[in-house]
Amino acid sequence: MKLPEGRTRIISGSDLFDSLPDEIVIFILCKLASTASSPLDFVTVLLTCKRLNTLGVNRLVLSNAGPETLAVSAKNWCDEAHRFLKLCIHAGNKEALYILGMILFYCLQNRGSGASLMAKAGIKLHTPALYSLALIQFNGSGGMKNDKDLPAGVALCERAAFLGHVDALRELGHCLQDGYGVPKKVEEGHYLIRQANVRELASILCTFDATPFSSVSPPSIACEFHSDQQRPDLTDSYERESPCPPISSLRLLNRYWSNVPKERPHPANRFLVEWFNLRSGGIPGPGLRMCSNERCGRPETRKNEFRKCSGCGKVNYCSRGCQAYDWRLHHKVECAPIDD
Repeated sequence: MKLPEGRTRIISGSDLFDSLPDEIVIFILCKLASTASSPLDFVTVLLTCKRLNTLGVNRLVLSNAGPETLAVSAKNWCDEAHRFLKLCIHAGNKEALYILGMILFYCLQNRGSGASLMAKAGIKLHTPALYSLALIQFNGSGGMKNDKDLPAGVALCERAAFLGHVDALRELGHCLQDGYGVPKKVEEGHYLIRQANVRELASILCTFDATPFSSVSPPSIACEFHSDQQRPDLTDSYERESPCPPISSLRLLNRYWSNVPKERPHPANRFLVEWFNLRSGGIPGPGLRMCSNERCGRPETRKNEFRKCSGCGKVNYCSRGCQAYDWRLHHKVECAPIDD
């Protein structure tokens, strides 16, 4: 049949797709792998046809897979999920190194392999991995109390903070303030803690600008920089200390925190929370406790590993970052002094 003048025959969809070079298809799959909102989104595309299934496991595609693409669920954990993460690791994906490292270290109790994978992610400048390794050193996780390596924890925190990790910056500030694993430098410690608060406030202000939901107008930077309620310090479970002297912080950070939509925790933390809730009802073992920050998911690996809130002594945290987050979220209204 002759086509009208000015019209051309449209190639069928299958012919058009088959005519695309592999390089273009791989480029599209790389974009999909880096931006997918769940593993299902990525897998569904791969199951469309044999060609996509084959090219979907190309090293370039797997190396670009983002954290949400690798966000395996604890209830669906199986050999296939483990194998998929290992394929991504062999392709050089640092997110897969971190996620599988956290799963092995905390959930499957394969401490050596888990720490090794997180260390490889840290070498690739993955900031959550560097921070997690710092917490392992600070807490002596996977070993005894004497296995703590405070200088190593400080060095890892310093590296993560330099790369922009806010919780690492806050942890480093407290180390300098308290002389914890590093020579005591109170003023420098206070400065880093304030910097962590300022960076967190900046992210909140950006959220106000980008989110139309809130009826609260963005606060003025000119407001005073003193907290209206001092957050207690952390203290070891087996040792009571007085709270640290008051530290100037941003009152605005506490006031406007509840009006800001919270970012989803990292897939590794979501996996840990779900894993221990499903398998042990939130109790990692006899005499062991979970971090009281409900978004963290880290369990104790020995008794009294985490430090208690010095205000009430009822909650415990794996880090200063978890304490600061949980304080703003709800512990601020729950914390009551311990009776002498």
